[in-house]
Amino acid sequence: MNNLLLPLLLLLVVAVPLVMGTRKQKKQQAAQQEMQNSIAPGDRVMTTSGLYGTVADTSSETTIDIEIAPGVVTTWLRLAVREKVEPTVEGEENEGAAETEVADVESAPETSASSSEAPAQESISAEDKQTSGAQVAPPLEHGKK
Repeated sequence: MNNLLLPLLLLLVVAVPLVMGTRKQKKQQAAQQEMQNSIAPGDRVMTTSGLYGTVADTSSETTIDIEIAPGVVTTWLRLAVREKVEPTVEGEENEGAAETEVADVESAPETSASSSEAPAQESISAEDKQTSGAQVAPPLEHGKK
């Protein structure tokens, strides 16, 4: 009896976590499959590569069309969709940012030197950006020396 107890106990110690791990993995795969099958036009999604977009068309069984910018629609495999993303409400987000900004301004001590220099630097950089325009780097030429 003692000869069988040790191998049986060792088998239980190894087998139980293995079985529990595969059950958890199967549940996660089933949830992912259900999410991918429930995608509908208008849903905000994130792909496995981190690209956010809005689902435009789901008529195919294997692919979906995702609008990544206004008027830019790309075709993706359904399996590339990682998760549905809840759209953020701009009013709530802006209110929180405005309250934080007001609190930071009120709590920050003012010094005469830094407060007089900061607006001048901001206006100069804004003017430079407007007058200079965007700078475009020349294309890379690979393989040429």
